[in-house]
Amino acid sequence: MFRKKLSLSERIKEAFQPTPMKQKISSTLHRLKVQQKQLDRKTNQLQSRDRDLYKKCVSAVQEKKNELATMYANECAEVRKMVMTTIRSQLALEQVSLRLETIKDFGDVTFLMSSVLGVIGGVKNQLSNMLPEISSELADIGDSLQTMTIEMGEATEQTFDASTPTEEATKILEEAKTVAEQKVKEDFPEIPSIPTKESQT
Repeated sequence: MFRKKLSLSERIKEAFQPTPMKQKISSTLHRLKVQQKQLDRKTNQLQSRDRDLYKKCVSAVQEKKNELATMYANECAEVRKMVMTTIRSQLALEQVSLRLETIKDFGDVTFLMSSVLGVIGGVKNQLSNMLPEISSELADIGDSLQTMTIEMGEATEQTFDASTPTEEATKILEEAKTVAEQKVKEDFPEIPSIPTKESQT
């Protein structure tokens, strides 16, 4: 008797059965957690730097050293932009981890994997100038996932297009940006306004 053609769910199950795929996803999840911890450390360092600059800015305003106060205020603003990027990246990678957990547990490949690859690509680009070592590691993780995706596609007779970010990936990155902006607004004191020369005369 001929073997009956496997259903899609059976083919997915078979692709995962030997468990190398599950192990690969577990390994990827571990690597992502490491990057998230590094981003968390960087966020804390930047917050500490911001506190220091903010105090100096306030002191300079009180002492009427406006040029110095402006310099500290500008540095504060730059640090806060960087904090926004690290928080945003952390939040996006959390969403990636959640989706990879779903893929590992349920084999829900098609929709989720393309959004995962899109988010990793977006975060990698955000960090390329600021934290090149994390960006490089994310590029490597993305390549590994791309290979897994091709393997899963072969096993399940599905095709994937990871070259363009999905609507879901864009939505995740946008939501992460909004939450990060809100968090920085809530957690950081407002930079003091510095009197201009005109207002002092």
